[in-house]
Amino acid sequence: MSSMESINQGTVPGQAAQVAAKTDTPVARRRVSLKEPTMIALETLRAHKLRSFLTLLGIILSVSTLILVVSMVQGANRYVSDKVANFGSNVFLIRQYPIITSAEEFVKLSRTNRKITWEDYEYLRDNMRYADAVGLQATGNGKVKYKTETIEDISVRGVTANMSGIDTEEVASGRYMTDADNEHRANVTLLGTDVAKRFFSGVDPLGKSIYIDGEAYEVVGVAKEIGTTFGQSQDSFVYIPLQTWRKQYGSNVSFSVNVKALSAELMQPAEDEARMLMRARRHLSPKQDDTFGVVEPSAIMELYNNLTGSLTGGSFLIVGIFLIIGGIVIMNIMLASVTERTREIGVRKSLGATRVDVLMQFLVESAVMAAIGGVIGVMAAAIISFAIGHLTPFPMNLPIQWVVIGVGVATAVGVFFGVYPAYKASKLNPIEALRFEA
Repeated sequence: MSSMESINQGTVPGQAAQVAAKTDTPVARRRVSLKEPTMIALETLRAHKLRSFLTLLGIILSVSTLILVVSMVQGANRYVSDKVANFGSNVFLIRQYPIITSAEEFVKLSRTNRKITWEDYEYLRDNMRYADAVGLQATGNGKVKYKTETIEDISVRGVTANMSGIDTEEVASGRYMTDADNEHRANVTLLGTDVAKRFFSGVDPLGKSIYIDGEAYEVVGVAKEIGTTFGQSQDSFVYIPLQTWRKQYGSNVSFSVNVKALSAELMQPAEDEARMLMRARRHLSPKQDDTFGVVEPSAIMELYNNLTGSLTGGSFLIVGIFLIIGGIVIMNIMLASVTERTREIGVRKSLGATRVDVLMQFLVESAVMAAIGGVIGVMAAAIISFAIGHLTPFPMNLPIQWVVIGVGVATAVGVFFGVYPAYKASKLNPIEALRFEA
């Protein structure tokens, strides 16, 4: 005899009579219809732990997969927004190329797009009305040395002084580049934290001299630590004044013009103005495409979302399959439960229980079982998400609303797949049910 059957027989006829007595009023009947089936469902799960786990495995897997996928997508979205697509507040870039997604596009644009020059920067700086600041940056790789220590492939960045209010990098100690540094082409540098820790562990680096590609530079500042982007350190750089950069490396490179709009509302007008000025400067006709790129954070996020959209859709398809499988398993268990409890249903009906009472009883039981599977799935996903976020460089973010959605979806699946067993139980004839022998 199964635990479910023993529990049900334990409620007959004593508890069944009590149930009938409690259903004298509609309010009491509704209370019994929710409380009693909930307790029966919990007792069934407790009595048969392994069977219950296997029954709910589909729901657990589907909800945990759903939560993990959402955590990964949300975490990656926030990470890309904060670390990759963050040029600064209300900032966009003018570069030689826009965002390129294919080799064919790069080959095509390499024939038409000219380098961004110092003169382009001056033209935008002197003519833009919607810009709060227009800065310039040049980037290359170099070798940095201090005493006997050498670091290869360091990002050497030349910047104008106003980049301190445009870029996301902040100064932790010392100072940034100044206009005077650029005017005098001074050999001064701001270090990233990777360089500062490597060369000056436990020592104040300010005032010390390092060599960048063979030239001596005085350290005037250290930047705040940025961290990593998908496991790649973002603190391995040195800043020098832009004019010093031009003196040492020349101007035969493509610069990046960083434009900070007056406000978030004026981002689009500022982009349109910059595009118009660049087109006018390059004498482009209305039918000609841009020979430069305007790169904004939203464009990077759109590209990222397009790349991850198919992956997310495929993951949700897997979740849907798991939910259907889990729902079918629950429906089969509920159908078996209806058969085991046929006599109990007959007693309840003979003592005054209505079809709605019986229907609600089995629907609630099915919903409770699925909801418990959803809760277990959420807990498992939360643990896995926490472990991934702390043990790997991949970012994870678990939104609370999706916890509620996950449990809600599981409960809805339980209700949906419990309708047929509940309907079948409610249609039983009380006389035939009392004659039934399991």
